[in-house]
Amino acid sequence: MAKVQVTDVVVLDNPASFANPFQFQLTFECIEQLQDDLEWKIIYVGSAESKDHDQVLDSVLVGPISAGKLSFVFQADPPNPELIPQGDILGVTVVLLTCSYRGNEFVRIGYYVNNEYTDPELKENPPATIDITQVHRNILASSPRVTRFRIDWEDGAAVSQLPQTGSGLMMSMDACLSASEGMDTSMTMEETPTSSE
Repeated sequence: MAKVQVTDVVVLDNPASFANPFQFQLTFECIEQLQDDLEWKIIYVGSAESKDHDQVLDSVLVGPISAGKLSFVFQADPPNPELIPQGDILGVTVVLLTCSYRGNEFVRIGYYVNNEYTDPELKENPPATIDITQVHRNILASSPRVTRFRIDWEDGAAVSQLPQTGSGLMMSMDACLSASEGMDTSMTMEETPTSSE
């Protein structure tokens, strides 16, 4: 049984300018005190074609963790647009929240993100070079996709591994958000691992 269950995620400052920080209010419950910290990450998927464009926006260690319910706001700077292919800046992509214990990821929460111009004139006649100051993002906060992975909480060893297909970290947006066995939209579902077979 997992010692940590994420019970709620609230997306703050949404919709927002592309240049605004990402902000998530995370609430989780721990059934007993943990010996080590939890590592949380915010990962922005720059392109569904290759993991080379994924950006870890921030990583933070949270601890010590006592039994009970805990909540904190995780904020990270926006992605660097210069590291994203021009053809992938606008449109739909994914942002991920992950949490690991002793180096092993046990939960992944993915959200679709839509980046677009809100100015009607720019929508109708977009400039040849993207004006990032005019781009706004909208996170589909109502439909998170949650994957849980079973790990050995005593020594942190992974019991079932992340499936390795497609482009690595994200595989593809569809594969990460909808095709894995252990995924659901419920934040309070029972732990269901992905299969490594």
